Amino acid sequence: MTTLPRLSIDGESVAFTTDELREMRDDLQRFILEYRFGLREVETKIAILREEFQHAHAYNPIEHVTSRVKTPDSIVDKVTRKAIAPDFDSIRENITDIAGVRVTCSFVHDAYRLFDLLTQQDDVELRLVKDYIADPKPNGYKSLHAIVDVPVFLSTGRVTVPVEIQFRTIAMDFWASLEHKIYYKYDSQVPTALLDELKDAADTAAELDVKMERLHRELHGPVGRGPTVLA
Repeated sequence: MTTLPRLSIDGESVAFTTDELREMRDDLQRFILEYRFGLREVETKIAILREEFQHAHAYNPIEHVTSRVKTPDSIVDKVTRKAIAPDFDSIRENITDIAGVRVTCSFVHDAYRLFDLLTQQDDVELRLVKDYIADPKPNGYKSLHAIVDVPVFLSTGRVTVPVEIQFRTIAMDFWASLEHKIYYKYDSQVPTALLDELKDAADTAAELDVKMERLHRELHGPVGRGPTVLA
């Protein structure tokens, strides 16, 4: 059996065989696959809610849905950055955004309504919620974040997988996308003047959400509940 060149782990040089590296690769692929299945469970639940709303209420509260699973490199980077023990149990416990779904809605009340409908399902366990809609970040960022645990049934048995879900309006999503591009362009060293303009833009987006929801209410009557899910 051929021994590969030695690799450095935590400052120590360690040698692995070809078979050992192949097993590590397979274990990581299986680990990430669980998150793909967990993501699929959440996507299916959201798709059912969307279709049910269209048929029962002639209304679609969801504009669009995007999802992703972190790459192995991204997971390794976060493990290193947060000094997490490099084992799957520790990673599962401490990194809760490996699988992520973003649900973009027309109105703020739709974001809260979908949060309620999804997290109240019997097989969904709410682990954490951060309400940046009711309590925006200092830079103006707004979104409703939830970490939920969902069951995945494999041939080897049931596995509980955490999935991060973000609920936001179109205006919030547009602002967050622009902010991300600006931070990427300036390598996170954004000029103060531009940061001030971004905050102003966030305030304008919030005002637009309020105005559009008011117009919607005038046309269609009272809407659902407001922000009551502060972490």
